[in-house]
Amino acid sequence: MHYYIITGASRGLGKALAEQALARPDTTVLGVSRHATIEHPRYHHQPLDFSDVVAVENNLHKVFMTRPDASSITLINNAAVVGEIGYLGEHQNEHFAFVFDVNVIVPAMLMNTFLSAYGNLGCPRTVLNISSGAAQRPVDGWGAYCASKAALDMLSQVAQHEQELRGSGVRIRSLAPGIVDTEMQEQIRSSDERQFSQVARFEAYHREGHLAQPQEVAQRIMRWITQPTPAQEPVVLRIDTLP
Repeated sequence: MHYYIITGASRGLGKALAEQALARPDTTVLGVSRHATIEHPRYHHQPLDFSDVVAVENNLHKVFMTRPDASSITLINNAAVVGEIGYLGEHQNEHFAFVFDVNVIVPAMLMNTFLSAYGNLGCPRTVLNISSGAAQRPVDGWGAYCASKAALDMLSQVAQHEQELRGSGVRIRSLAPGIVDTEMQEQIRSSDERQFSQVARFEAYHREGHLAQPQEVAQRIMRWITQPTPAQEPVVLRIDTLP
């Protein structure tokens, strides 16, 4: 059985990834998010709110169960928030804790527990962290989001380096999926131009049909995950560089 653990599986890209995985034979998907929106005999759900770090830690044993029949195990850290859009100096300090908890702390805990639980298995094991192009460039109004995704990229690189030193065979990647038509994009388009100077540009992306559909992006990601890993593949990737 091929097992997929997908966070944020109730909507957007996470839901599309879960549905793409379930379309393949011999797969089981565990969705981890606040609500379940998928009904399928091979879909299971673990309700968790990633802004509640203590609750996540107390329930990790329910996510990373023993899987002796695994042909492969894949963790996709997809859940993320952009947070309140606005300039530094104009936020409540709690904003930073919220964004970093959801975008970095919980994915780090999940990745850490995945490696602890499955690091010594003989089957293929993959951790895919969904990052953003905003990890590589400053975007006004997105300070916490940009910084949290940059942290996720570096954490992925360190973890992959460690696994290579240990010779575990675990593949860890961080992927920017491009501009995808999700609820996060709706939030971005509704922001104030004084807090985000590029709002008109993102409105044009939507109006002119330049947003990628979650199903198309998920299909491309799933096709890549199930292929053999190319030699010298970088840890930090963009969707347009996938084979």
